[in-house]
This record gives sequence, C-alpha cells and structure tokens, in this order.
Amino acid sequence: MGMFCYQCQETANNRGCTVRGVCGKSEEIAKLQDLLIYTAKGIAVVVTAGKLDAATLKEVNHEVLRGLFMTITNANFDGDALEKQIYKLLEARDELRGNLNLTGLHDAATFTVSSRDEMLQKAAEVGVLSTENEDVRSLRGMITYGLKGMAAYTEHANNIGQENPEINAFIYKALAATLDDTLTADDLVALTLETGKYGVDAMALLHEANTARFGNPEVTEVDIGVRGNPAILISGHDLADMEQLLEQTAGTGVDVYTHSEMLPAHYYPAFKKYPHFAGNYGNAWWKQVTEFETFHGPILFTTNCIVPPRSEEVKARIFTTGSAGYPGCTHISADANGKKDFSAIIELAKRLPSPEQIETGSIVGGFAYNQVMALADKVVDAVKSGAIKKFFVMAGCDGRMKSREYYTNFAAKLPSDTIILTAGCAKYRYNKLGLGDIGGIPRVLDAGQCNDSYSLALIALKLKEVFGLDDVNKLPIAFNISWYEQKAVIVLLALLYLGVKNIHLGPTLPGFLSPNVAKVLVEKFGIAGIDTVEDDIALFMGA
Repeated sequence: MGMFCYQCQETANNRGCTVRGVCGKSEEIAKLQDLLIYTAKGIAVVVTAGKLDAATLKEVNHEVLRGLFMTITNANFDGDALEKQIYKLLEARDELRGNLNLTGLHDAATFTVSSRDEMLQKAAEVGVLSTENEDVRSLRGMITYGLKGMAAYTEHANNIGQENPEINAFIYKALAATLDDTLTADDLVALTLETGKYGVDAMALLHEANTARFGNPEVTEVDIGVRGNPAILISGHDLADMEQLLEQTAGTGVDVYTHSEMLPAHYYPAFKKYPHFAGNYGNAWWKQVTEFETFHGPILFTTNCIVPPRSEEVKARIFTTGSAGYPGCTHISADANGKKDFSAIIELAKRLPSPEQIETGSIVGGFAYNQVMALADKVVDAVKSGAIKKFFVMAGCDGRMKSREYYTNFAAKLPSDTIILTAGCAKYRYNKLGLGDIGGIPRVLDAGQCNDSYSLALIALKLKEVFGLDDVNKLPIAFNISWYEQKAVIVLLALLYLGVKNIHLGPTLPGFLSPNVAKVLVEKFGIAGIDTVEDDIALFMGA
C-alpha cells in the first residue's frame, strides 16, 4: 500500500485511496501531507506540555493553520511547497522546545528529517493507519479533519485581521490529544463535540470578520453570462484576496468573474462599487476541467478546489495564492503587510481572449442571517398560514459522482410549499432550476459560502426563539446535507454541538467512520444516510 487517505467523500470504494488519490494527489504528495500534519501535532505537543499561551504565538499559530489548510482535499498538490512548510514547522517546533525544559515528549515533538527521502520514509510510519485500533483511528481522524476545516475558516478571518487565540489554543489541545494513547473512545467522542463548539466559534469569527470589512450580504441578482472584455476568474473562498484583485484591476479594462465558492462575493456591499466585477462563470468546482478551457483568461485559486488541469495551456493560466498550490503554476505570496501583487495575472489577462459564453441569465443569492431576519415577519406569517410547510437545509459541498444527481432531483421534487436553505457549492445542483417563490420569498435561499452555514444555524436558532420552542429540533426544518471535504466535517460537528439531530448526510457516509463510531452517531444524534428521493421526501414531510 503506497498511501492511505480517506478524508473526502470520493475516496476509493468509500474505504480509502491506496495508490493515488481520486482528487489527483500522488503517493508522494499524500505522504508529505501526512508528515505535515504529524509535524503540526508535534508543535501542539510542545505547546500543551509547556503550557504556552497561544495568544503569544501569533506567527506560529498562522503557520500551523497554514499547514493544516494545505492538506485539505484539492488545496495543495505542490510537493516543494509542502516540504517547505514541513521545514518551517519543524523550525518553529524546535525553537519553542528549545526554550523549555521538557522531557519524555512524543516522537512528533522530537523527530528530525533533512531531505525529501527522509520525509517520505518518516511519513510511511506516521500516517492514518499507524493507529491500530479502528475506533480510535476513526475518532482521531474525525477530530483531525474537523480541525482542518476549522483552520481554513480561521485563516480566512486572520487574513482580514481578526484573531481568536482561544481557537488556536483548542487546535493545539486537540492535535496533541490525537497522539495521546491514554484517551479512551469516550474521551475522544467528547473531544469531537468540543471540536464542534470551536467550529462554531471559528465560523462566527469569520462571519464577523467578513461583515465588519465588507458589510452584511444583500439580496443580489448575479449575471451568469459574459461581457466582451478580457477577464480573470477567481475561485476559492478568500474575500481578502477578492478585495485586492478588484482594487488592482480597477481601470485596467479587465473584468473579474467569480467561480464556484467565490460566487457569494457578489452579495457583499463593499464589492458592488466595482463596475468591472462582471458576474459568475460556470458551476461547482469539479466542472472546471471543461469550463476553464472556455474561459480563456487566467484563473486565480485563493484556496482549495483545484482539479489537476488536463492541458498545459490551462495550467499556464492558473495562479495560486494562500494555502493553495499546484506544481508548475505561479504562486503569489503576500508581503509582510499582507499585500499581494497580482500584476502578472492582470497583464496575462490583457493578452488573452475574452471568455466564451456558456450560459445566460442570472441567479439570486445573499440570504445570510441579517437578510433573512429582515424577512422574519413575512417568513413567520407564511409558516403560520401554512404557505410554508417545511424548510430544508441543503448546505454543503458538490462533487463529481453521479449519485449527487440525487440532490438535483430532491430539490426539483420537493413540494411547492417548501423552502431550501443552502450554503456552499452544493447549491449548484439546484440554484438554476427556477423553483419560484412563496409569496415573494424565493424557494432557494442562498446564504453564501460553506462557512455561511453559520448563518443557517443562526436562522434556525432565531426561528426557535420566534416560535417559542425549547428545542431547535421541533422546528419545521429538515437537514439533508451533502459533504465532500473537511470544511463540511467541521460544519457537521458544529451542527451536532448546537444540538441539531436527525441530519441526513450523503451521498455516502464518511469512509473514516468505523462501524462502532457510526453506530454512536446514529444512536446519539440520529445521523442517517440518504435513500431514494421519493422515500426521503415522504420521510421528511411526514415527520
């Protein structure tokens, strides 16, 4: 077995990729990512054993977050970048340890490597399967994957100047705990729920950072056609990168289009002042293999969701920044002040043809917490009158598998007196179906990116209060969530922490759930998989 990875929904046979990742990562990249995680755990061991205050470790915090983020599915395929980050974390770890008088530390806090070959040898010893007990391995994996998602959201908030050292302190605590053989399965279950608690905090931090900087999202109609100008396509999630790109392209004659998870940038007031902010191009991340060919201009990846390009021509137009990376593609780093120079992308755009039109029309979004609360009276009246029978939270991720057609069919066949609440790229399965409205309330309410699932949770909690209920599970809300990668894992854990039960998760349950851990989730929280569209709708509507 050259590698083992089962962190995403598309893992081979829902058990694990052992030769090459379905995502496209090689055995070598998988091993470097394993070692990067192990190195981050080593820092966590030093921090926790030394009782260091995370608030004093700002630069180390940032590098640990970056290291975790780089290992998220489809984020970074660049071996040189991963190797550099491993060395950077080792240096930080050793500097921290050198200032302390600590003995008996875990190997993760003391091992050394001096070459790529040594890294790969070490990685083979410390991967997922190094934990022999299947249930402990499953729980450790779920915690680690949740921490990866938490790190992504926290890094985005940090990029806008928002910090919460308590989140960093928990990440160190949890990472170190995944190496502690004295912890029981019950201890790890409790830590899993605590991970959800800090997941809520991380999403709240990012929500506050985004809205303080860019304003509260507004209901917005987004053009999905094209103009005739040269253009740049920006993908990923980082709104600080979006802001800098729009500033630098102003007055250049180059338009900017969003792709996939960057679509919700259109909902923020701060970006509406840019006339060259043209619209959204394409659909969910996995369709980029064809849509990038017709876009013609350069593409900037600010975070994960990279699919290895099929051609050198497309590859030559891809740029990465932040935690994203792909070998052979230009990576743009920030200076000491967080500024990035996008001039190379802009100049390339000017030399390339404008995008081909692949669809026309528009889509509407911007239904985050504040906007929905502005409609609260209307929503409540519609529920009380029976005009709205049920809300369906269909947030999460999209993916390539044919089984995900379930979500399109599910949305299309829902009764006309239901409302879909969505966030994340899962919305591309149904946000262009034209499902109409109920008394002026659109039947698909898009809150934004995957991290904006926080808004959906706030909406549910507010409705619980408005209807005078003592339990969010008594609301006419059903959760039918699709997942793909580790940010969806932290969203799920956050919902469980908030007390949401009977979540249906698909198109498959995670491969990293052992039978016993899956049983706990089913019995304690009512987690379930999906069935047929017709049976699931009947189940949800009859509940």
